[in-house]
Amino acid sequence: MVQKQEFYRQTIQEAATSLHTDPKRGLSAQEAERRLWENGENRLPEAEKKSVLQSFLEQLNDPLIYVLLAAALISVLLGEYSDAGIIAFVVCLNAAVGVLQEGKAQRALDSLKQLMQPRAVVIRDGSEQEIPAAKLVVGDLVCLQAGAMVPADLRLVEAENLQLQEAALTGENLPVQKQTARLSGKQGGRIPLGDRNNMTFLSTMVSAGRGTGMVCAVGLQTQIGKIAALMHESREETTPLQKKLGELGKFLSLGSLGICIVLFLLAIVQKRPVFDMLLTAISLAVAAVPEGLPAVVTLCLALSVTRMAKINTIIRRLPSVETLGAVSVVCSDKTGTLTQNKMTVEACFADQKLLPAERMNVKRNRDLFLAMLLCNDAQIEKSRVGDPTELALLDFGARYGFEKNALGTSFERKKENAFDSDRKMMSVLCREQGKLTWYVKGAADRILKRCSQVMVWGQPVPMTQAHRQQILAGVEKMAAEELRTLAFACRPYQEGEPENMAETNLIFLGITGMRDPIRPEAIRAVADFQKAGVSTVMITGDHVATAFAVGKKLGIVSKQSQCMTGEVLSGLSEDDLAGHLDEIRVFARVSPKDKVKIVRAFQKRGQIVAMTGDGVNDAPSLKAADVGIAMGKGGTDVARQASDMILTDDNFATIRRAMEEGRGVYENIRKSVLFLLSSNLGEILTMFAAVLMGLPSPLQSAHILWINLITDSLPALALGVDKNDGKKLMGRPPRTASESLLANGGLSVICFYGALIAGISLTAFFTVPYVLMKQEEADFSIAVLAAFLEQKKVLKRAQTYAFTVLGMSQLFHAVGMRDVRQSIFSRRPFENRLMLVAGGIGFLLQAAVTELPFLTGVFETLRLSVGEWLYLAGLSCFPLLAHELFVLLEKNGTQKPMEKFGRDAYESDRDHERAA
Repeated sequence: MVQKQEFYRQTIQEAATSLHTDPKRGLSAQEAERRLWENGENRLPEAEKKSVLQSFLEQLNDPLIYVLLAAALISVLLGEYSDAGIIAFVVCLNAAVGVLQEGKAQRALDSLKQLMQPRAVVIRDGSEQEIPAAKLVVGDLVCLQAGAMVPADLRLVEAENLQLQEAALTGENLPVQKQTARLSGKQGGRIPLGDRNNMTFLSTMVSAGRGTGMVCAVGLQTQIGKIAALMHESREETTPLQKKLGELGKFLSLGSLGICIVLFLLAIVQKRPVFDMLLTAISLAVAAVPEGLPAVVTLCLALSVTRMAKINTIIRRLPSVETLGAVSVVCSDKTGTLTQNKMTVEACFADQKLLPAERMNVKRNRDLFLAMLLCNDAQIEKSRVGDPTELALLDFGARYGFEKNALGTSFERKKENAFDSDRKMMSVLCREQGKLTWYVKGAADRILKRCSQVMVWGQPVPMTQAHRQQILAGVEKMAAEELRTLAFACRPYQEGEPENMAETNLIFLGITGMRDPIRPEAIRAVADFQKAGVSTVMITGDHVATAFAVGKKLGIVSKQSQCMTGEVLSGLSEDDLAGHLDEIRVFARVSPKDKVKIVRAFQKRGQIVAMTGDGVNDAPSLKAADVGIAMGKGGTDVARQASDMILTDDNFATIRRAMEEGRGVYENIRKSVLFLLSSNLGEILTMFAAVLMGLPSPLQSAHILWINLITDSLPALALGVDKNDGKKLMGRPPRTASESLLANGGLSVICFYGALIAGISLTAFFTVPYVLMKQEEADFSIAVLAAFLEQKKVLKRAQTYAFTVLGMSQLFHAVGMRDVRQSIFSRRPFENRLMLVAGGIGFLLQAAVTELPFLTGVFETLRLSVGEWLYLAGLSCFPLLAHELFVLLEKNGTQKPMEKFGRDAYESDRDHERAA
């Protein structure tokens, strides 16, 4: 019950009473031991780990895999062991790849555990002692000092110039000044995490000052623990492609069962040999399942991962590549993602002028640079330690040749008045060659009030009202640009002066304007996303004014009404929030839980959401999003482990290139699906048409399985690795989450080419008896045709013809499917070498079953003459000829049978471009 209280609303004494502790002496050793035994250690619980076998079996839990396994079993029963082996290999390959991607949630929790401070300084029985952080209990009194990581959530008791870096938790990059007074929100409302400045939280870092605090939450009850719980509760979302392949698997399962039933019933009605027809029906059902599809998907994704590694993107979960192509909303953290997470001096007010940072005069403004470096506690020599603002001043000085370490040998710090929230300034007394000088920095309004002179062109002059107005105008201009201002002054030390004179009668030196700069490439990326129909939403822990200024510069928002604060957000349900998402593009002062709520609200609207982030606070939303994208350089390990992909260059613009790759992957997978299903439909229609007409089967079961072997593998894989026009892909709006693989005219492609392949295969089948009928001057009829086909030698040659055309036509069809709107002659012939290899091997294998004596016996085929080969090759070319004809008709603006596919698949992106 203790952890549910809002300690930031209580006074120190009220909080101590709630925690049953002493804010001065802490707990007794006995009480601490009792609480430890009762409530457990200050650590995150171990997550249950899956065995490799469990992970492997989970990968098989997919409808399409069930169909393939059933097909493999049937193939074994038919004696087609090679086909069964291929299917088994494909299934195992997919499962193995999935196992390698397992354990993401467990690794994220492990990373969170590592953030626990191993040691903590506590006060027990009134004396300080160091203990393992895991032994902390609620009520312990913890001591904090600069450089220490906070070991638990604390309600502060003392805070002397205490500043904490909370960017990893809240997303706000500036240090937070802490105090001890109780807080109260507007009308008792919720106070955002980043504004609870009388609290400190586990995993945040003390950047300055010291303090003490009472432990009010440990382990999973801490803010970081709640993040761990959110991640633990989040389930892995199925990607859009996985959902569509699952639907396809169910469809094929029912289709295969229907094929078996219908053909079996026809065999009974037509009094055919039931067993032979049953074998044929089962073979055709197996043929209806594109066993090469999982291998195509796996290879497409795996090759794409390799390509994406070259553009600074590491993929941790294979299906995420394809999901990127469907993303319609990119929710981005601000700090470190859209901005550089590095405070930078961008402007200076010196010599009564506002100047860009790169136009400073070193000689005239030497004292200003000295004040920046000497009145500064940060260090950058071995590692960057200190307040981001002070680090920015050191970086700025280094640009002009002022190194703090070099100055240290000439300037000796004799005295210091630390910064505090009342004075809002800091001063140091330094000696240079026997001369003592006070250097002061602080808030511009406070410094200006204490100045009696101003440095102009290297010389101090009395400050006039005109000078003050010029300085204030400079401050206002920098504030309008959302620059954080910091003023500097100095004063020669006078021997024997009282200490309270240090910050009076100062010489005004100048003002610096700083900000966390926006990544230039992020502005371009946001514009590119808009053209691609993808919305960019910024989610940050910063104040709404800062968030709006950054969002406006990036082109995300244009007016304040497009921003929403965490306070407003917390009062909305997910359904209510979903209703506001058409307008809102910036969310400010949000908590980690709010980020998850935003992601889920977008998902409720049917959007595919990508979430970027780098801090611990981003981890739950990274995991909840369809694609979690973490920063590799500046990001935390927790964020990286919770993500699906990592940007090694921390470049927001890299997401655009990754999205292009994702769209290309989906396009290739879709081409492969359409090719496989249209080819398989051709086989099914060929068999059905012949059986319905009461004719002998044009194909044997071995023929069907052989054709699948040569067409469902290499040609489909070749389509899967095809190159696409990235510019054209990114000119289209993203597909919807509900869009089927057969949408946008895909079904038309399958039906047309399936019917065409069946038509030319039956033409080849009928050719042999038709020629004999003409020779014997018999009248053409189905009955006479059936009578000729009853002759074993005639049937054997007719089946050889149909078998050959059916196999070769699918190889030609694969070539045309590379691009349904572009002629094969307009593409470079060696651009897709795998297609050339697939076609060459396919034709050789198809020729082998009619020309090699051993194989002709196995497949019951006959050898063909050169004339027969030329005739059958001509028939087999029809799918490719039809493709070229459609391209020519479209080029000439003629109405074409395939216009629906062309218009639906490609015209929408042209409309979108015009609208953009």
